[in-house]
Amino acid sequence: MEQNLTLEQIQNFEGKYPKQLWYLFTVEMWERFCFYGMRGVLTFFMVDQLLLKETAANLQYGAIQAFVYAFTFIGGIFADKILGFRKSLFFGGVIMILGNLLIAFAPQHLFYYGLAFSIIGTGFFKPNISSMVGELYHEDDPRRDAGYGLFYAGINVGGFFGGILCIYLGKYYSWQLCFLSAAVVMALGLITFLFTKKYLGPIGQSPLLELPASKRKFKEIAVYVCSLLSIPFIFIMVKNTDYTDYFMYTIGAIAIIYFGYEVMKIVGASAKKKLLAAFVFIFFYFVFNAIYEQSGGSLSLFAKDNLRSDLLGFTIDPNAVNNSSNTLFVIILSPLIGLLWLWMARKKIEPNTLIKFGIGFLFLSASFYIFYYTKFFANVDGITSLNVFTFAYFVTTIGELCLGPIGMSIITKLSPKKLFGMMMGLWFLASAFGQWAAGKLGAEISESNTGTTLLSKLQSYTDGYYQLAIYALVAGIVLIVASPILKKLMQEVK
Repeated sequence: MEQNLTLEQIQNFEGKYPKQLWYLFTVEMWERFCFYGMRGVLTFFMVDQLLLKETAANLQYGAIQAFVYAFTFIGGIFADKILGFRKSLFFGGVIMILGNLLIAFAPQHLFYYGLAFSIIGTGFFKPNISSMVGELYHEDDPRRDAGYGLFYAGINVGGFFGGILCIYLGKYYSWQLCFLSAAVVMALGLITFLFTKKYLGPIGQSPLLELPASKRKFKEIAVYVCSLLSIPFIFIMVKNTDYTDYFMYTIGAIAIIYFGYEVMKIVGASAKKKLLAAFVFIFFYFVFNAIYEQSGGSLSLFAKDNLRSDLLGFTIDPNAVNNSSNTLFVIILSPLIGLLWLWMARKKIEPNTLIKFGIGFLFLSASFYIFYYTKFFANVDGITSLNVFTFAYFVTTIGELCLGPIGMSIITKLSPKKLFGMMMGLWFLASAFGQWAAGKLGAEISESNTGTTLLSKLQSYTDGYYQLAIYALVAGIVLIVASPILKKLMQEVK
């Protein structure tokens, strides 16, 4: 029977990919629809419907996204220590559905309440699929990078459709339909998981199976209850971004202390060095996201007012392009870049992971320079080219694909199996801090607009993107120059 599969049977699969990978990325695909759909409408909804100023909307966006990713760190720890990946994923999915249904019932009045539910739900759902993908492979299986590459491309199918559909439903039909669609597809994701989890064998089971059932149930229920009790506090902190700052400082300090504690517990200098190398990757992932994640904040507001609706001769909503072009390019480019790495490996010229990270920053820098360059295509009213804007996303995606998929893979390579959940949680926590920083950078860009015209907005926003291009360029150069030192910490891991 499939449900009696052993871990060894799963990991000794034939071909390029284990069949379980297809089930996991299908589940994640639906979750990505929900996530990208929600992310793509946040700042637009807050400015258009809640009547927030653009600076405040950027800060709110950063706070919401920061909490979403910060709770993945907490969810990862609970999955590691108590729930296991499966129960954590299911609980998170149910809470996300409730959050979206709550907003759909009364978007203008229950927006922040529903977001508080969604934040908790995403925290329990998000890190666990990625961790289970890592367990499909032996630690030294060279097919792992290709598996994460496919997983990364597959889940973006959901992001692509979510990014388009939710903004169209909200802008042109009904905001209730927008948020209801996110709830429906999340339900589809959970149903898919329920029908396919039997093929995962022991992967994702509770780490407390050796305990008496009553004790295990008590701990699990305690996690569920404490999580639900935290919802009012999240509501308060998301609405007041000053509280978000205090929370982020606190959880950042706790995360570093906890990471240090786990490093000290690890036996052997080699394992300790690998974990430190993993932490360096996580730090640079934070820097990358602080720049890259303008897409849901300032770039969304830029698309709202400063772009034409003409893309290669077709009429299309600029916000739909902003929300979905990146995911479309991931789908197209991910297999091509994967083949490029394989070709370079055969020629023995493939750059190592550190250099790939550095290259990712260089492409990110180039893309934000192109966002800046859109100012030279603007008319006298401050409306500029959607074609150039979309090309910038094409370049951004190349940078992302040099970093994102291999980033998740390298973290699992450098981490002991028992710390997979925590390290993936730290990876997403870095994204939380990146989102938080992105909101603050976006707010500064909005604040620099002292005029009242779209032309003044174009000038201030594009000048801000020029500064971000410089930051990304510096980070990429530092990473490439420091690669020999970091390579020693990674030891045999490539």
